[in-house]
Amino acid sequence: MTTISLRLDDDLKRDLEQMCSEMGMSLTTFFTIYAKRALRDRKIPFEITAPAPAIDPDKLDWDRIGKLLDEAERINKDAEGVPLEDFLKEMEMLVNEAV
Repeated sequence: MTTISLRLDDDLKRDLEQMCSEMGMSLTTFFTIYAKRALRDRKIPFEITAPAPAIDPDKLDWDRIGKLLDEAERINKDAEGVPLEDFLKEMEMLVNEAV
């Protein structure tokens, strides 16, 4: 048996101990389960991703968005106009320009 020392923020440790306690286990049991799962699956047992970039509302082209929304409203009324796929592509492009 070996001992491992970890540095955790005090609040993080407290919250994790509380959660583990509610599940009827200790921090040692939690980390042991985590380690066994990682070894068994040969991967970290959760997905690690980067957060999506924040959209700067000041960079959005509100005039173009308004025109697209007006067109979408018109399409909804008379079932003609820009296809939904084109509308969504245009909105995605506007959002990407604002990031």
